[in-house]
Amino acid sequence: MAIELHKSALLFPGQGSQYVGMGQALAQQEPLAAQVFAQADALLGFPLSQLCWVGPIDDLNETANTQPAIFTHSIAMLRVLRSRMPGAVPAAVAGHSMGELSALVAGEALSFEDGLALVRERGLAMKQAGEQLPGGMAAVLGLDVEGVEAACAQAAAESQSVIGVANDNCPGQVVISGDEAGLERAMGLLKHAGARKVVRLAVSIAAHSPLMVPAQERFSRAVGRAQLRAASVPVYGNVEALPLQSVASIEADLRNQLTMRVRWTETIRRLAAAGVTQLLEIGPGNVLTGLAKRIEPGLQALALDGVDPAAGLG
Repeated sequence: MAIELHKSALLFPGQGSQYVGMGQALAQQEPLAAQVFAQADALLGFPLSQLCWVGPIDDLNETANTQPAIFTHSIAMLRVLRSRMPGAVPAAVAGHSMGELSALVAGEALSFEDGLALVRERGLAMKQAGEQLPGGMAAVLGLDVEGVEAACAQAAAESQSVIGVANDNCPGQVVISGDEAGLERAMGLLKHAGARKVVRLAVSIAAHSPLMVPAQERFSRAVGRAQLRAASVPVYGNVEALPLQSVASIEADLRNQLTMRVRWTETIRRLAAAGVTQLLEIGPGNVLTGLAKRIEPGLQALALDGVDPAAGLG
């Protein structure tokens, strides 16, 4: 696939895309990428690069480490892409959950330094909130989002609990989030409603739910300390799946992001409606590329986890 950046949207992954070894080959091959990892190590005060490259996986999977790890890998890949295509500007950018902060850096609304501080604080805040208000998440396969919403509303009413849609990832793949009673009741209702599979995720936090209110409050204070700027390209936010360019709209999205759902299906559809023809996933893995093919099969999608000769980046 020949990249035409002016027709492309850059997509940035969120938590769940991490793996041991992420970014290592890229940093070995590209001095620009190595510089980003070294800068992250210095700013955080611990060797994040080694955690990315050699693990251990349990430490990498800690929310407070996962988020800066994915963010750093994504920005390292972004810097390499820009060096290979100087002067080229994407049509738009978007990030899934934590990836929205990577997208804001790509849209020049946030510096790498402030973005790294925010993702680290976001991860710590979510970990703390999970300890204060424990919960969990489950993936629901084979039902549309409206059916999942209905089951969650019924479960919340019957169990007097917190449960709702956290991620509308693509048609037939929705993630729910809430407390233990709500999850248990909703999972039963969803199976009865005909879900092909309902899988409890290996997390102890209820991301993108009201149980994240303490985390959102802490994260919002950090957002207030960051130096935000108007974005140079449209940054599609998670909360409304609409382009953010003013500082006020970016702040509003970030101040609601942890408690509101990720509207990823709507985001990809709106990018297509806006004239985007290519999607480039920037960072570890290819989760978003797979989702995009199910949302808008007519769009070209390519995952850039590292330097890809087939994409003209070798």
